[in-house]
Amino acid sequence: MLAVDGGNSKTDLALTAGDGQLWAAIRGPTISHQAVGLEEGVARLGRLVAELNLAAALSPVDGAPVASVGVFALAGADFPSDVRLLSRAIGRLGLVEHVLVVNDTLAALRAGSRRPWGIALICGQGVNGIGVAPNGRVARFDGVGDLSGDWGGGGGVGLAGHAAAVRARDGRGPRTSLERAVPAHFGFRSPGALVRALYDGRVDPSRIGELSPVVFAAAVDGDQVARSIVDRLADELGTMAGALIRRLHLARRDPDVVLAGGVFRAEDPGFYARLGRRIAAGAPAARIVRLTAPPVLGAALLGLDRLGGVDETAAERLADALGEWGDRPTSGCPA
Repeated sequence: MLAVDGGNSKTDLALTAGDGQLWAAIRGPTISHQAVGLEEGVARLGRLVAELNLAAALSPVDGAPVASVGVFALAGADFPSDVRLLSRAIGRLGLVEHVLVVNDTLAALRAGSRRPWGIALICGQGVNGIGVAPNGRVARFDGVGDLSGDWGGGGGVGLAGHAAAVRARDGRGPRTSLERAVPAHFGFRSPGALVRALYDGRVDPSRIGELSPVVFAAAVDGDQVARSIVDRLADELGTMAGALIRRLHLARRDPDVVLAGGVFRAEDPGFYARLGRRIAAGAPAARIVRLTAPPVLGAALLGLDRLGGVDETAAERLADALGEWGDRPTSGCPA
């Protein structure tokens, strides 16, 4: 079974047996059709699967599928038209006999909860969320950034931190330690110098998301401007969870709320306490689960479900193997 978790900044792939045995797992660059284009994304996927075969010490016959089922949990599989487009393009590669394309939020939920229903909040480069009711009904957001009213993720937090630094230095905002910490992250001495470097292309604007840990660190150290940004993120994520809870009528249930994505690697008790209060306001019995396994686990479990179900022993075996793989220092990913 081939499992793929394709985010906006990286792609994780795993090849597993039906009993939960992990044959191989690798990490590579994004295959997002929104980030690199459909043709390049599919080409990267083909190369990564070839690399995965080598890691698994398999010698597939040229042109033969590497697995019977492939689950591709992808950022950018936002609308039915996206799913159809991606399914056709991936199917033409002939990697697997049966292609299943889902949004990456579903893999995060499956990885973090042992029940088939619940809520997942994604906070990586951007934000998204999904909810599944006990009766199978699904609610989610379009998740396409500003166009769908989104705010947050590493990109949103980083940009807010950068703006706060600039405004503090030029007098439009309150003083903050971000005036020094933000430009220092990129090797500059002042916010103005960083602005000019971004403007003329010496620093790629896509790197702004790298500032998310800088903002969290400043908040933990007591900077009130940084804390206000982190509080805004907690409130936004809590609002997303509340909307899903209401739409699926889960207020009196005890849903798992799975937190997945690089931003949730931050260690900030104040952030999680505030988010927890917002979630509890909508569903007092909800349980917050910080996902520790890589979300590709969810894609693998979805694939095993598709093959006829997965018992608890197989699920635990796979979770342990992928968790150990995901803890390796070389497997870190951006926010």
